[in-house]
Amino acid sequence: MPRLNGKTLPTVQYITHASDHFSRVESARLALECGLSWIQYRCKDTLPYPRLREEALAVQTLCRRYNALFVVDDFVELAAEIEADGVHLGKNDMPVAQARKRLGGRFLIGGTANTLEDIEDIHTQGGDYIGLGPFRFTATKEKLSPILGLEGYRRIMEGMVQKSLALPVFAIGGIRPEDAAALKSCGLYGIALSSALSGSSRPAEDAQVFLQTFKSE
Repeated sequence: MPRLNGKTLPTVQYITHASDHFSRVESARLALECGLSWIQYRCKDTLPYPRLREEALAVQTLCRRYNALFVVDDFVELAAEIEADGVHLGKNDMPVAQARKRLGGRFLIGGTANTLEDIEDIHTQGGDYIGLGPFRFTATKEKLSPILGLEGYRRIMEGMVQKSLALPVFAIGGIRPEDAAALKSCGLYGIALSSALSGSSRPAEDAQVFLQTFKSE
């Protein structure tokens, strides 16, 4: 099992999401209350840096209270400043190798991928895990293409085995509770969620579907 600072890497990650009903901080609290133990603070709104930092620190405080992993999307300097557990980098963010040089080996670094070639690149640059998607269309990953679907995941996971690429891969993009078992069968390590919880009428029950399906063996 992949580990960070002696702890097994969780298999279900929640990505903060602001909506009419939840702020990003409130969405993180919901996920933690539902039993998830990994939060990615993601903010694509244009916020002044002090406000961004304040919000990230609020999510980090919640994560520490719940003994959960906390990573920051995109903002490498912010992750370094507040001593997050790691950072997640999209395809248009800072290169993984540059982030590794800035942060060192203690920080977890993940990268977004859409193809096997993307995964090879992240692996070569020293990334720790892959967010692979999108599974289906989602506004959070609308710039990624093509849509992978189950067949796309199977093909890429088989390619990783053939190339001996041993990185934990998380499916992302419009995932619903009823997708969990089929995604697990593709050989994925875990999944990343957002509106699947914050937009659910039964978030606690849905969280348990994901957690039980992808529970560590």
